[in-house]
Amino acid sequence: MATFEHQGLTLAYDDIQPAGGVDRTILLVHGYTSNRAEGWRRTGWYGAFERRRMRCIAHDQRGHGESAKPHDADLYARPLMAGDVLALMDHLGAQRVDLFGYSMGARVALAAALAAPERFSNLILGGVGGGMLEEGGASERGDLMSQAMLAEDPESIANPFLKSFRQFADEQGDDRLALAAHARFQNPRLDPAALAALPVPVLVVAGQRDEGAKDTARLAAAFADGRDAIIPGCDHFSAIPHALTKAAVFDFLDGVMDMPAFE
Repeated sequence: MATFEHQGLTLAYDDIQPAGGVDRTILLVHGYTSNRAEGWRRTGWYGAFERRRMRCIAHDQRGHGESAKPHDADLYARPLMAGDVLALMDHLGAQRVDLFGYSMGARVALAAALAAPERFSNLILGGVGGGMLEEGGASERGDLMSQAMLAEDPESIANPFLKSFRQFADEQGDDRLALAAHARFQNPRLDPAALAALPVPVLVVAGQRDEGAKDTARLAAAFADGRDAIIPGCDHFSAIPHALTKAAVFDFLDGVMDMPAFE
């Protein structure tokens, strides 16, 4: 297992370089309760990028997988987690990469791109939608997620969305105290002016049945060079491995996805 140190935390990562040379590099940022193996390897993304001669970098975010799992909510501030992304790039000598984040990982990826846009060629935000523009400050959803992670009996969780994340965390053997601390931290709202000024092409992609990622076009329109893709028949979890999600991502990276005319 490869690791690096950042801000006193040991974080695990993969750095997969295809045989025969590298055409470009992508860095993958997984979602809440997931990890690099579950979010990217098992769902076929490692192999898909390798077949396209792309160097693939992915880490377990703090609180997840084989990385450190602090129980202090302040250590899950989004700028700190975005800093992990940039620190991993520095550790590996990756000066400029494509960046793909899913769900929570999309929020972290966006924070990294806003902090250092010169380090990224393209930005892909998966499993999120227009509601992301209203997030921040006091969050009832974050408190409820934290409570779901701390519940003694997962069957007592009435909300299906929260229950699905708790069940997934249990399946992964996650540290629920770390996940609860992560959910409690309140990040500030996004700055619309900063999104509009981001000089990086952005793709927003989500499943048609993903209740937490509605109105992808609205989020895409917040960027100067944004577009969206909706994956039919998929929810938040089934969209990740889907072939149509991969097709949308590759079309975007290849520059063959049309830029919509937002009104």
